[in-house]
Amino acid sequence: MTESLPIESPELPEAENFTDPAAAVARLREFYDISVDFLTRRLADAVGGARPEMRYRAFYPEVRLTTTSYHTVDTRLSFGHVTEPGRYSTTITRPDLFASYLEQQLGLLIKTSGVPIRVDVSQTPIPVHFAIGGGTGLTVPQDGAMDFTLRDYFDVPVLQTTHDDIVNGVGYVFEDGSRPLSPFTAQRIDYSLARLAHYTATDPVHFQNHVLFTNYQFYMEEFEAYARSALADPDSGYDSFVGPGNSVITTADGVLDVPAKMPQMPSYHLTRKNGQGITLCNIGIGPSNAKTATDHIAVLRPHAWLMVGHCAGLRNSQRLGDFVLAHAYLREDHVLDDDLPVWVPIPALAEIQIALENAVADVTELQGFELKRIMRTGTVATIDNRNWELRDHSGPVQRLSQSRAVALDMESATIAANGFRFRVPYGTLLCVSDKPLHGELKLPGMASDFYRSQVSRHLLIGVRAMEAIREMPLERIHSRKLRSFEETAFL
Repeated sequence: MTESLPIESPELPEAENFTDPAAAVARLREFYDISVDFLTRRLADAVGGARPEMRYRAFYPEVRLTTTSYHTVDTRLSFGHVTEPGRYSTTITRPDLFASYLEQQLGLLIKTSGVPIRVDVSQTPIPVHFAIGGGTGLTVPQDGAMDFTLRDYFDVPVLQTTHDDIVNGVGYVFEDGSRPLSPFTAQRIDYSLARLAHYTATDPVHFQNHVLFTNYQFYMEEFEAYARSALADPDSGYDSFVGPGNSVITTADGVLDVPAKMPQMPSYHLTRKNGQGITLCNIGIGPSNAKTATDHIAVLRPHAWLMVGHCAGLRNSQRLGDFVLAHAYLREDHVLDDDLPVWVPIPALAEIQIALENAVADVTELQGFELKRIMRTGTVATIDNRNWELRDHSGPVQRLSQSRAVALDMESATIAANGFRFRVPYGTLLCVSDKPLHGELKLPGMASDFYRSQVSRHLLIGVRAMEAIREMPLERIHSRKLRSFEETAFL
């Protein structure tokens, strides 16, 4: 019986209090590296040798804070503090990947609380699949490939502990009575890191803090062209361009060796120091893809994400190629109904809206009232049926008119709603590619002309907006309007 097997765990340093966030992160890395190395070596031995004689278990490190004071904090800040006495904790994974983020969040927490944070080992086991997923070169054998059952000797992922209860709910408390410091547990983060590597074919380490989403491959090609021109400019600040398969170039004429078989959501990364570059992810078509991508990218805590895709123009006054800046969303995508009910409003974020409008003005060289010739601000409707035109129009058209919708697509409201849910600043700038209510359907010839004339300009607007957002202080980008009654201290 495997239940009676002895358990072996790695020897770890004693728990310690820290007032220096860099030292705390260094200790977290020490805890994590020892644990992952232990599991990796034990799995390698088990795969290449005889049946294990004991169970092998290692645990995630954790951060804890205990305070007995109601602290007076800077109420302008939306993160970096706890407001009530109590015990707070979070498990930590991949402190190498999240080092800068952790130093920033822990530093703010130590400063605002006036007490040290404690680094210790948690009681949450590290699943062996996640332990070897960080570039160890090992893979977990398929079930039946060994003469023993893996879960009898190693911990494996458990979906019951991989959830969004912290970001979705109010009053979440861990089993030990502590309240969460972070919006995600270590298992939830590890799950998403693995999914990101699968769907995008790039290691999460390459993802940048500013993420653009699109629904057409044409944008990826334009992004590569822009990236090469940026790498040719020594003053651009960009230092590499990464494609699927973790192919990296650092010069404008470098050869990007991407896989012949592309992943479901190919992503490209124009990198800059401290993750301040831009990632472009092609999520394809549909709200399910949009939710999948944002569910997982959210754990990287990006500073902003924007949708730059195509849409159907709903007004006769619009022309193909016009832009739509979403300031509201009609949500008929349904994929988030269980997590964020449709009665929850998704507000426009002023900083993002201004950055997008200024970028349109900059790229098109139109200002003020003249800008209205090519851009309309209004409600964007997102639906889950691409061929809605083939059904009875009376109901959908009435709802579109009542909502004052000016554009319709299949991704934007999902991306914005998940940004709201995960506290990631969001925005949408779409380009009109057809007008189904007015007889201008998306046909091959029309599309080709549209793509040639507009994709490059649209992509450049998205990049310019992200570059403007990058220059804003972090506390200004992350608005208090995205925070609920009970929030985690970590961003």
